[in-house]
Amino acid sequence: MALLQDGQPDLCLLAKSGGCSVYQLRNESGEGTMTVYEAFPGATILYNDFHMAYCDSSFETRQDLLCIDYCREGRMEYAVGNDAFSYVEAGDLKVDRRLKHKGYFSLPLSHYHGISMCFDLSMAPMELAHLAGDYPLDLAAIQRKFCPDARPRVIHGAPSVDHIFQELCAVPEQIKMPYFRVKILELLLYLDALELGSGTEKPYFYRSQVETVKAIRSYLVEHLEQHITLEALSRQYQIPLTTMKACFKSVYGSPVNTYMRALRMDRAALLLRKEPEASVTEIAGAVGYDSSSKFAAAFRAVKGQTPLEYRRGGGNPVLSFPDETE
Repeated sequence: MALLQDGQPDLCLLAKSGGCSVYQLRNESGEGTMTVYEAFPGATILYNDFHMAYCDSSFETRQDLLCIDYCREGRMEYAVGNDAFSYVEAGDLKVDRRLKHKGYFSLPLSHYHGISMCFDLSMAPMELAHLAGDYPLDLAAIQRKFCPDARPRVIHGAPSVDHIFQELCAVPEQIKMPYFRVKILELLLYLDALELGSGTEKPYFYRSQVETVKAIRSYLVEHLEQHITLEALSRQYQIPLTTMKACFKSVYGSPVNTYMRALRMDRAALLLRKEPEASVTEIAGAVGYDSSSKFAAAFRAVKGQTPLEYRRGGGNPVLSFPDETE
């Protein structure tokens, strides 16, 4: 089943063996890998691990597909209509027919980790009928239920979804294929029984709002040494304060001030590791704190150590926003 477009310039096959193919995607913003397994004819499981700010997809298909994407970490932007966008976040499930999978995909946190299950409806139902036994699983009915048109449906905070996919993160090699089939059945049975309520739809924002919020974020990152009020940003970028706060949280997953504090502490952690001659007071000033004691308290709240403890211990390199401050 072709789920990766042949000839895409930034995509290359790294390895292929025993029903598993590993692809690398690379551009100026970073790189990612897709590990692809054929669980049975017409059914594919993909492990997606991206450390990049965006990716371009040239994927187009005439196949009748049903694809289920689980976000384990990070965020991904997707179109919900003409010039409108929403966001997949950790724990979300996106059900999609891949009818609009060509184009630019933004990863606002510069990383995304997830697992996808994809089915070709011309092939998979035959094998599923054998696997499901007495319980009739109708892939076409599940597709109609979640994707009656070309738009994807995102299910937010659905119970039981996490354990289905988390158990796929560390499968012993010798049982991979039979285990994949069990988990496929478990997910499809769950989706077949799931009742869709009004709470499953995610909020969306228009392109102009998203672009404004991304410009605000870029401005804040370039001026980490300054503390700028939300009211001032709202006036400067001519966007209502309530809309600005809601859109920023939707795009980046955190309120503006929470996001910026974590980013400041990431930058401070980087300086503590890479500039051993710089004093804590100097580093505090570089990330917008005129008081070293307030900076130390904020650093400890985010990183679990004081700046000096962090520096003496060599520093835990884990960042809140990977690939953004290195």
